[in-house]
Amino acid sequence: MIREIVKIDEDLCNGCGDCVPNCHEGALQIIDGKARLISELMCDGLGACIGHCPMGAITIEEREAEEYNEEIVIAEMVRSGKNTVFAHLKHLQEHGETGFLNIALNYIKANREQMPFKISEVHELLHGDKKEEHSHGNQGAGCGCAGSAPQSFNAGGFNMVAPAGDVPSELTQWPVQMHLINPVASYFNGADLLVAADCAAFSYGNFHNHFIKGKKLVIACPKLDQGKDIYVQKLVKLIDDARVNTITVVIMEVPCCGGLSQMVQMATQMASRRVPVKEVVIGIKGDILSEEWM
Repeated sequence: MIREIVKIDEDLCNGCGDCVPNCHEGALQIIDGKARLISELMCDGLGACIGHCPMGAITIEEREAEEYNEEIVIAEMVRSGKNTVFAHLKHLQEHGETGFLNIALNYIKANREQMPFKISEVHELLHGDKKEEHSHGNQGAGCGCAGSAPQSFNAGGFNMVAPAGDVPSELTQWPVQMHLINPVASYFNGADLLVAADCAAFSYGNFHNHFIKGKKLVIACPKLDQGKDIYVQKLVKLIDDARVNTITVVIMEVPCCGGLSQMVQMATQMASRRVPVKEVVIGIKGDILSEEWM
């Protein structure tokens, strides 16, 4: 079948192993000094591992692959113990994979005598009052997909000064979504380019004034968008053909968002020109966590 699955660039992989514990299905291992996909059956294609690769070696591609098999995955995880199973269940829940979650739960119920935990603990994990025990008190049971974890907090917690009256838009071109833009459109020529993660503008209250003003904008989601190779090719064209002046990458603090910076880095390595690149990381509560030239 044709489906999304992890792809590892062995030339970029340095064998650090950071991706392995962040693949909750156990589909990745370090073999001969490189990360390897050991089983297509165990890769769900959701890409939780992407943001944990410091080299940008992991991407998602769409190709012919064996269908993901949740029963095989959960059976393997039971051997690794309670924390591994619980991390996987939370991973499925937080990504809205209800079908796979139900298969896993049915397997657990059918084999409850062999489980290293009680069925009531699973219920508490997914629905009960002991959420804090599993998400904070027991680090081994955390999902690692911080971008999907629900949180609640007060607006304006970082005391941004609200301007009087309506704030005008600083956007000066359309379209902005990476798949839709034409990298040789005249308005990109010599421009300062802003490459922003989809969620960033909703988190940072003064996004137009602080980031869009004076720049041309493209947006993308490194976790959910398909065709990321096309994004890299377009960025190369923006650097070489449109000859953009600078690139500012604005991403969220969640791990998977780091894939956007990695795509920009790949494009700068492939391009014949060199351009200054700045990375800005926004916290989910709207603060700027870091801002530095790469």
